[in-house]
Amino acid sequence: MKIISFYKNDRQQHWLEEIEKCSWRAGKYLHEILTNGTFYDLTGADSELLLLTEGDDLVSFCTFAERDEIASREYSPWVGFVYTFPKYRGHRYMGLLFEKIENLAKEQNINSVYVSTDQIGLYEKYGFEYIKDMETIYGDISRVYVKLL
Repeated sequence: MKIISFYKNDRQQHWLEEIEKCSWRAGKYLHEILTNGTFYDLTGADSELLLLTEGDDLVSFCTFAERDEIASREYSPWVGFVYTFPKYRGHRYMGLLFEKIENLAKEQNINSVYVSTDQIGLYEKYGFEYIKDMETIYGDISRVYVKLL
């Protein structure tokens, strides 16, 4: 398994096609903003899209971004678009991406990262703690978690 940055590799079209295979609504949206070139506009100029790969297969992906679906200046950076393809689930592969994000955050002297989700019980396994429910930019309510580094 290897972690790569979507924007720092020479196979963007291949990985874009792999992301397109994702059946999750947010994954489809990620594909759309990558395709139309608005990824940085929506997530922030220093955002990363990290891909966990095995050969030509995409295992998992997530973003490490200044902005996410919670419009809060209080919380940042965000881990977003967290997805593992079904055939790879149950092996805690996402933990490899979270470790990479933690290292990136520490290099930038960031001491906490946040995630917005409707999942209960998933992020706790990786050391995230529930803070509170907040309204998303779409008008929904989402659970906000923090991981202190």
